[in-house]
Amino acid sequence: MPLDLTHGPGPVAERRPARTDVHGTALHDDYGWLRADNWQDALRDPSVLPADIRAQLEAENAHATKVLAPVQPLIAAMVGEMRGRIREDDSGVPMPDGPFDYFDRFREGGQHPLVCRRPRGVEGAEAILIDGDALAEGRAFFDLGGAGHSPDHRLLAWSYDDKGSEYFTLHVRDLETGADLADTVPETAGDAVWSDDARALYYIRLDDNHRPLRVFRHVIGTPATDDVLVHHETDTTVFVGLGQATAGGLAFIVGSQSDSTELCVLDLTDPAARPRLVLPRSGETKYDPDFHPDFAGEPTLFLRTNADGAEDYKIVAAPLSDPSPANWVEVVPHRPGVLVLSVTVLADWLVRLERENALPRIIIRNLSSGEEHAIAFDEEAYSLGVIPGYEFETDTLRFVYSSMTTPSETFDYDMRARTRTLRKRQEVPSGHDPADYVTRRLLAPAADGETVPVSLVYRKGTPLDGTAPVLLYGYGSYGASMPASFSTARLSLVDRGFVYAIAHVRGGMEKGYRWYRTGKREHKRNTFTDFIAAAEHLIAQGFTAKGRIVAQGGSAGGLLMGAVANMRPDLFAGILAEVPFVDIVNTILDDSLPLTPPEWLEWGNPITDEAAFRLMLSYSPYDNVAAQDYPPILALGGVSDPRVTYWEPAKWVARLRATKTDTNPVLLITNMEAGHGGAAGRFDRLAEVARSYAFAVAVTGAPEAPPA
Repeated sequence: MPLDLTHGPGPVAERRPARTDVHGTALHDDYGWLRADNWQDALRDPSVLPADIRAQLEAENAHATKVLAPVQPLIAAMVGEMRGRIREDDSGVPMPDGPFDYFDRFREGGQHPLVCRRPRGVEGAEAILIDGDALAEGRAFFDLGGAGHSPDHRLLAWSYDDKGSEYFTLHVRDLETGADLADTVPETAGDAVWSDDARALYYIRLDDNHRPLRVFRHVIGTPATDDVLVHHETDTTVFVGLGQATAGGLAFIVGSQSDSTELCVLDLTDPAARPRLVLPRSGETKYDPDFHPDFAGEPTLFLRTNADGAEDYKIVAAPLSDPSPANWVEVVPHRPGVLVLSVTVLADWLVRLERENALPRIIIRNLSSGEEHAIAFDEEAYSLGVIPGYEFETDTLRFVYSSMTTPSETFDYDMRARTRTLRKRQEVPSGHDPADYVTRRLLAPAADGETVPVSLVYRKGTPLDGTAPVLLYGYGSYGASMPASFSTARLSLVDRGFVYAIAHVRGGMEKGYRWYRTGKREHKRNTFTDFIAAAEHLIAQGFTAKGRIVAQGGSAGGLLMGAVANMRPDLFAGILAEVPFVDIVNTILDDSLPLTPPEWLEWGNPITDEAAFRLMLSYSPYDNVAAQDYPPILALGGVSDPRVTYWEPAKWVARLRATKTDTNPVLLITNMEAGHGGAAGRFDRLAEVARSYAFAVAVTGAPEAPPA
């Protein structure tokens, strides 16, 4: 199904030449005007976007709609397929906490979750605490943020974002009456931590540049203007996080940089408590804490840390009174190549999730005896995760398992008896037989001798003779690993003959922390060459052919898309760049933007470091657009996106159109009512996924309908 290319190349953005000199190099930017001077205000209220910028974005949207018109029936068909694979009245497995079970569910036809509870273990006696559909009524965008009940179960702190800008308004609901109290706290990060007496809550307030630097205490029943600042981070390269120990009684304030953290603790039993710095920042040392109130006779912190060269992390215990390194006791030693991903402390158990050779497993440790046992699975590639619970005194661990062929399965595991109970298997109402599909794990050779894991899923019977189209997904930044998990939406491609592949490139942690370290800063090019190596290996192994691959990535994965489009456009039938971080040099030079100062430790600081500037300039997608042929490109943005601002894809598309030498379409679609995550409603989001997949079908000439 071809695209409609009769409407010309698309809107021509006005050139408004601007020059900036950095480290003796002139940066010319004809499209910098697309960055609104009032971008902070536009995040809060997109209607104030300047008229000339709005007109350009709307013209791009109108053009893309015309070009994609022939695939609208395919988009509609795919949405129908995807929706048919979702149980519309789906419900989560209730999580017990004292006298109640808490859970989320959806109603038939509903777009947004319902937050519910019931008396513990009593079926059919639910109370709806938050009705997401009702709250979303009449709003163009609605995203329910945190929803946390108080320790006495009387109140609920909940939040929402109605712009897509990730400024969440915090409310407090009386669970006996169902009415919200007068308490309203604007511009928070979304989550809150309750004091033990439920008379106050702690939250992070975002500043004017959307940075999470301040923690406040709000006393229930008082105006937000009276809230007390309890922690203020002045270093803008730091992200402040707020969390609570499973055992309760203690909150953690973690100041995170890309390669280090510092840790403060906050006594939730003291109404006037101030944070206490217990582990200051030290070099490139990181800490991830949990807490036991009575381990070996005293309150104890358990820390997942990379201290002392433990690159893939170890676990230590230390007294809360003085958890300095001199008092650490090693609990789980460092083992190179075995990455410790998370730690959960329960009354009798220490639970860790770890990954080795790109495969995860859960390790259960008895705190009294030190005896350990593992939970793992036998598939070639799979995803495994621990679901944190509310209760500290428990022998039950909840975890979720899936693979690229196996729908998600939620288990309750009795750690003492070592038995598992299946609590839920993801239902696919229109039908799904895992035996109809194949999942594989390949290792693609990179030029420097490394091997890049590639996870695949395809339908049995798909010809592996070089004729199949491939959608190759990649990310490769911030240490984020891409799970080989199940996706119902993905089947709409796979059933049309696609091989769906995930390239686990450097910059993630699929092969340990080293895999991340060798994909950042001065090693960033490895991310791009790994993705190219994965594509070439799929061709060499007969899965596909040059020009039959659609590359997909979003956010920092969009940087990857822009880079490989410049480096090897001949490999790809199309590029799907979703909220793409493509104007990296200009963005990282602008220290007023929300993420710029924290990003310096991930990418380098081009303001002060000439070598970092020149390296970034060498791969920046926007700055390296060349007079060459490019494959068809679909770029997506969000007008209120605080992470990757709307003007990055807009500028990139404008420069591509003005520079490239082919007649292939370059399309830009900006969601004028949403931000980084696109549409918030679960069915609205399907339409966005289907549009991307229909584009992939169109540019590869794959079948419009799956086989009967």
